[in-house]
Amino acid sequence: MRFISHSDPAFFSTLTGSPNLRIRLWARPALTRLVAAACSLVATGCTKGSSPTAPSGPPAPGSAIRYTAVGASDAIGVGSSSPCLPYTECAGNGYVYVATRQLRTLGYTVTLTDLGIPTAVISPAFYNLAQQYGHPVAGDFIDGELPFVPQNSTLVTIFAGANDVNVITAALGGGAGGSNPAGFIDQQVLAFGNGYQTLVSGIRSGTQSGRLIVLNLPNLAGLPYLAGATLPQREAAQRASVKMTTTVINPLRAADLAVIDLMCDPRLYQPSNYSSDGFHPNDAGYAILAADVVQATTSSSYPAPQSSCAYMALVP
Repeated sequence: MRFISHSDPAFFSTLTGSPNLRIRLWARPALTRLVAAACSLVATGCTKGSSPTAPSGPPAPGSAIRYTAVGASDAIGVGSSSPCLPYTECAGNGYVYVATRQLRTLGYTVTLTDLGIPTAVISPAFYNLAQQYGHPVAGDFIDGELPFVPQNSTLVTIFAGANDVNVITAALGGGAGGSNPAGFIDQQVLAFGNGYQTLVSGIRSGTQSGRLIVLNLPNLAGLPYLAGATLPQREAAQRASVKMTTTVINPLRAADLAVIDLMCDPRLYQPSNYSSDGFHPNDAGYAILAADVVQATTSSSYPAPQSSCAYMALVP
């Protein structure tokens, strides 16, 4: 049984883009050491172990927002008509840049730090699993992004999990799980939850105050890139993505985080909202995410994600 792994060089190049971008991504360990050294000199510039603070309400109209985006290729707008290089701001059409412009239109002064690393997974555990089964990833959120969240961030968004699902299916394709693929998936979901909790706790303890917004996962089995996959492949993607959403991300609502519900949003299953690779949103898809981020940022009472919906069981 062969599971879709997205580990071939052609697919990887669609995520990492130009050769210069690939060089910058693989140079990240050196950059990590340099910034860590700088953080020891300028403590206000990076996340450190300060005292946790309660989540804040929406920013006051016309106030300054220091927005930090934690994510993967989605954060830099891969799949859109105008993606950006990591760690930069440009006139991009990914949701991070569209949301930033919309917030500025509403009168906020927005300073953006975009930490998105294409192909990144949640934690070193998933990075190591990917390496074990030959699935290329350029880094992880815990080592490659968390240390660089500025302490003065007042808005942080997290979108994680899709690459982790692809790592799980790649591992299954390489023989992981043996005769019990469901048990292997569930074990990896627990590992994903541990990584996610480390990420959220680190952001909360390292930022002085801020609004933390997380995006859950759609059911990846319903995305166009898996339209031609076998039934076992789609079952694996569904089990992993639904469990990540329902057992890891959605419960964060109880901790006063805003959870954007992509799992139960019918627009996230329309092929017209995806780029040609069937995995990344296009401009229309990113516009949906951007509008959700703006609403979650400015609303004093953002709705909780649905506990169940038909999209959680697309594969019988």
